[in-house]
Amino acid sequence: MIEKDKTGSSEGVHPLIAKALTAKVPIAELIGFSIEEIGDGRAVGSLQSGPQHANPMGTLHGGVLCDLADAAMGMAFVTTLAADESFTTMALSINFFRPVWHTRLRAEARVINRGKNVGYVECVMTDQEGKHVAKANSTCFVLRGEHAKAR
Repeated sequence: MIEKDKTGSSEGVHPLIAKALTAKVPIAELIGFSIEEIGDGRAVGSLQSGPQHANPMGTLHGGVLCDLADAAMGMAFVTTLAADESFTTMALSINFFRPVWHTRLRAEARVINRGKNVGYVECVMTDQEGKHVAKANSTCFVLRGEHAKAR
């Protein structure tokens, strides 16, 4: 498991993971989430939700949950890639279970199935009390050659 607060050589780590751990990722900065654990087909992200994330009804906007889940699922999937591969998301779905106001959110993503070209990833999202807030899934397509270099 690669944890964000560890320092040292990134040798042997996929370039996308190294980038996520060492560089500022624009969407993470904008929304305020971070990916804290990455490794072995799994990733964990977190977000402290606040009034800046509210929809017109005053609860957390569903798109923010979707962004956090998408990032965690993407990083989990990256752990299955070779150094010269990349990926793109083909499908993304999320189900919301309860409203969220101000809480610490945890998104735990796991690769459920990884074929040669396609993978399926799920993400469970919980609040600071451990209550299920949402569950997301995505289908990812592996890119190779020129398609991977362009990503």
